[in-house]
Amino acid sequence: MISAYTLAWERHLCPFKNEIPMNAVPPIRIRKINDASVNDKGCYILYWMISNRRVRCNFSLQRAVEWAVRLKKPIVVLEALRSGYPWASDRFHRFIIDGMADNIRMLQNHGFVHYYPYVEPHADAGKGLLANLAKESCIVITDDFPAFFLPKMVDAASKKIPVKLEAVDSNGLLPLRGTDRTYPTAFAFRRLLQKVLPDHLLAYPEIDPLKGLRLPAAVAPPETILKRWPEALNLMENGEVDLGRIPINHNVPPSRLKGGAREARKRLLEFIHRRLSGYETDRNHPDEDAASGLSPYLHFGHISAHEVFQEIADSEEWFIHKLSEKAQGKKYGWWGMRASAEAFLDELVTWRELGYNMCVFRKDYAQYESLPDWAKATLLTHEMDRRPYLYDRAALEDAQTHDPLWNAAQRQLVREGRIHNYLRMLWGKKILEWSLSPREAVEVMIELNNKYALDGRDPNSYSGIFWCLGRYDRPWGPERPILGKVRYMSTKNTARKLRIQDYLAAWGPEVEL
Repeated sequence: MISAYTLAWERHLCPFKNEIPMNAVPPIRIRKINDASVNDKGCYILYWMISNRRVRCNFSLQRAVEWAVRLKKPIVVLEALRSGYPWASDRFHRFIIDGMADNIRMLQNHGFVHYYPYVEPHADAGKGLLANLAKESCIVITDDFPAFFLPKMVDAASKKIPVKLEAVDSNGLLPLRGTDRTYPTAFAFRRLLQKVLPDHLLAYPEIDPLKGLRLPAAVAPPETILKRWPEALNLMENGEVDLGRIPINHNVPPSRLKGGAREARKRLLEFIHRRLSGYETDRNHPDEDAASGLSPYLHFGHISAHEVFQEIADSEEWFIHKLSEKAQGKKYGWWGMRASAEAFLDELVTWRELGYNMCVFRKDYAQYESLPDWAKATLLTHEMDRRPYLYDRAALEDAQTHDPLWNAAQRQLVREGRIHNYLRMLWGKKILEWSLSPREAVEVMIELNNKYALDGRDPNSYSGIFWCLGRYDRPWGPERPILGKVRYMSTKNTARKLRIQDYLAAWGPEVEL
């Protein structure tokens, strides 16, 4: 069923076709990166796709379309995959390449778009590709992502691109710069959302920004560029990429989870039809695994938060007038949906975008110093406390601890690339207890998470790691050894509260995948 709310969105945003106004993408989502000018005589509009690795519901691609319509130029989409990024491995390469294959299929029938996928064969082989493509372009559009190495990469590129460079925010429902400061708790951020988010909800990205367009025929990059930096089209169409020839970590194998926009949408619809109704009551039970499983796809940009929200809203037959004016920061009651849908949206919108908020305004978001003062003080007070168990990184990585439930969670991380959402919190708390110092615990958590988790290296992932040490939380009593006033979690209590027998069986030491 298509709700009236969805129809209102489409009427509001999709009548433009070939007369798209220059401000169709909200100005608050567009960031000027350099001082260069638009080159009206260029051959194409260049979209440098680096984090919104999709066609649907993508403000960045939509912005490229706006410029293409205005200048009457075709579009080149460059989606490059480096080999030298931190924690590069077969797992992440395979997932991203799955998405590239989907983009090939989704863009091949648009005669005004040349899709240029490039998989770097060795570190720095792609150096110069973007700058050379930009020389032939009118303007370069890229994605505005606030974490990992991407902000520095965009800043470095801006110094070598001879034309105007814009970064476009297509990360969440609230624009990255929809506020001017960080928020210390989910409650405080939720209150902000309930106040300002309604003004942004109708500024929805085009579902298919390429639909119905009439633009000049696609222009391939010059042969000199294609020869030096060959496209990876044939390899990805056949699904045959020899990762063994690329200098990345081959000890982290691909996950059983397939990447790409098609798989992301399939998982979204399956979640809504089969598990959403029980999300509120079952999501914490590992045996039920009622989670959506969408976090890797959101991280790699294979699906947008807007599309996820739209499908949830449609399934709830939701209208914008159902928003409550009395929620005042409460988790339930604001959206005017069923409790299970509101619980999920609190994760998708409140908690996820709270992490993005931190990364925009705190450059030290991944450092111990970013913790709240009370957490640093109590952890310092207890830094010399005796640890009943101590494990080095190797023992933790190999799931060689005394705790079967923790070991199962670590094995799931290593083998599948994710940890059940509730157990991820216990996983981090125990690393804090079993490390020589809180700083060492942070380093170990970041290393293991970013090395193995498909949704690692993400703002939301850093939120989860630092929550284990007090970020977005408050002091708790009674004060305990090692953790001090940081919230305590025990394996015994977790096992008592949750259904875990099937989970332990699935991720036991004898199980081979």
